[in-house]
Amino acid sequence: MKLYNTLTRQVEDFIPHEEGVVRMYTCGPTVYHFAHIGNLRTYIFEDILEKGLKYLGYEVKRVMNITDVGHLTSDGDTGEDKMAKGAEREGKTVYEIAKFYTDAFFDDCDKLNIKKPSVVESASHHINTYIKMISKMLDDGYAYISSGNVYFDISKANDYYQLSGKNSEDLMIGVRDTVEEDKAKRNPADFVLWFTDSKFKNQDMRWDSPWGLGYPGWHIECSGISGKYLGEYLDIHCGGVDNIFPHHTNEIAQSEAYFGHKWCNYWVHGEHLNDQTGKMSKSKGEFLTVSLLEEKGYDPLSYRYFCLGSHYRKVLIFSYEALSQAEAAYKKLKNRIRKLNRTPDLHENKIDYYQKQFQDAIADDLNTSNMLTLIYDVLKDKELTDFTKLYLIEDFDKVLSLDLIEEEKEIDEEIDSYVLTKIEERNLAKKEKNFGLADAIREELLEKGIRLIDSREGTTYEKL
Repeated sequence: MKLYNTLTRQVEDFIPHEEGVVRMYTCGPTVYHFAHIGNLRTYIFEDILEKGLKYLGYEVKRVMNITDVGHLTSDGDTGEDKMAKGAEREGKTVYEIAKFYTDAFFDDCDKLNIKKPSVVESASHHINTYIKMISKMLDDGYAYISSGNVYFDISKANDYYQLSGKNSEDLMIGVRDTVEEDKAKRNPADFVLWFTDSKFKNQDMRWDSPWGLGYPGWHIECSGISGKYLGEYLDIHCGGVDNIFPHHTNEIAQSEAYFGHKWCNYWVHGEHLNDQTGKMSKSKGEFLTVSLLEEKGYDPLSYRYFCLGSHYRKVLIFSYEALSQAEAAYKKLKNRIRKLNRTPDLHENKIDYYQKQFQDAIADDLNTSNMLTLIYDVLKDKELTDFTKLYLIEDFDKVLSLDLIEEEKEIDEEIDSYVLTKIEERNLAKKEKNFGLADAIREELLEKGIRLIDSREGTTYEKL
């Protein structure tokens, strides 16, 4: 398996800490609003990565957080609290907002065939973990208290800017947005580990701590939840490219300060989904959600197909025209597969060849475009029986998750309709004393694994 590692800026052989086992952490949503389809592109690529690793034979332990506290409108430590902003917008409590939008997020994931990670934890459920970590960082000199808040001192971090490739001159106040400087910090890029009631006094989510009533900063949540469920060595950490700085940068600093060694070897980031005017967001233009796509008549899996046609590290430009083209191709593909003969006739001579090709596409830094191309190669291969093609497509769809093989109920309905039509043709042939045609229909069905049963009440059938 080869992956592009943001930390080293090159494609590398993937070697986990424990042979055959992958400890993988993916940043979850901040549940103050619906996820837009740009957010969901990241979760699609992470889903493919997890399923791809399993296809290659790894055991994957994947953990994801739900951010329901601490994430401010700036990814630095300024601006409004996103959860409080959502609660004010809808006249609900932050807990009600968190529950509603968490459920909505996983509804969207279901529609897109995104597998729920084995461990999903809300940030607000692990306050004691954050307090323990922050206390140790204070004791060890990595953190300090100023104006009631607890800050991480980035001057104590080992190569703080390595992941982002930025430097202190680029980031005079340590955040991406234009914000006012926090005078309480020793260094402009220092970040908050714990807010006390000296800031956001009306925050609903607050807890007792050694430093006063308050709540954790956004960045400590992922380090705490990851460490609790995956241990002090992490193999892969995923997210969108907008998480690289400051969120993932700060995770590295605080986690390595707490554990005392390198924390995560591979950082894998998905690029933006842009519209034709630039980066997609919740604040501009039409708010593009899965539900909106459905309202406009699109199958959510057409959007998944659209995303898989491009590499996860490339910016993908969204337009309804492009989505319509992807949906047409997706439906045409499913229709071709639907027409394949399902009579059991498996030829194993080329199965290993195609499975090796599929493994190579996964191992090539998650080359989803080549994975899709293999589906078409299989369909075009005249040396394969239809049943063998179905076998391979179903096997590949364990990773692609495009529902390329119809549900058994739908297959049964198709078979039933086909057989009943053939029975009517046979009855008509017998009525016209064309017994040769009647026998030919019986033999045709028998070859397809269907045996006709004649009785006084009429003709029925059974599958062999």
